[in-house]
Amino acid sequence: MNKKTSISISYLFLVLCLSLGITAVGHAAGKNKLAENFTLKSKSGKNLKLSEYRGQVVLINFWASWCGPCRAEMPVLEKLYKKYKALGFVVLGVNVDDKKARADALLKKIPVSFPILYDTEKKVTELYNVTAMPSSYFIDRDGKVRQLHKGYRPEYDALYKKEIKALIKE
Repeated sequence: MNKKTSISISYLFLVLCLSLGITAVGHAAGKNKLAENFTLKSKSGKNLKLSEYRGQVVLINFWASWCGPCRAEMPVLEKLYKKYKALGFVVLGVNVDDKKARADALLKKIPVSFPILYDTEKKVTELYNVTAMPSSYFIDRDGKVRQLHKGYRPEYDALYKKEIKALIKE
């Protein structure tokens, strides 16, 4: 099986899980391990590197324009970003659509002020072993993955706030 076929099968499985409402919450497999560094092109046109955010609490959110839970979560992430950014919190929205135009079309309907990055080739998606949309990785000030949430439900709002506050206080 070649790499593209493997990716296609993974995304078909992901779509099936999402359509059946299968989600998970838990710790990242590599809890307290250094988050894998990456560089992606941002909506602003600049390349952004994860390591540039060392010293801040980072939420990396993998999302897609076709994902209903992603669309529901975007305004929540925007509120959290605006509320906590002055305390050293940043959201990096990593879009996984094949074409960035799809992401841009959604962002016109649901605008956000946090950085949007494009992973059209799925390299970072693979690096982070993303198996659900959305997937949110919480990274502490030392660059370590502390939490992973797969999928999205409205009750995660309070959980995200609690986890952000705890990481900011460390």
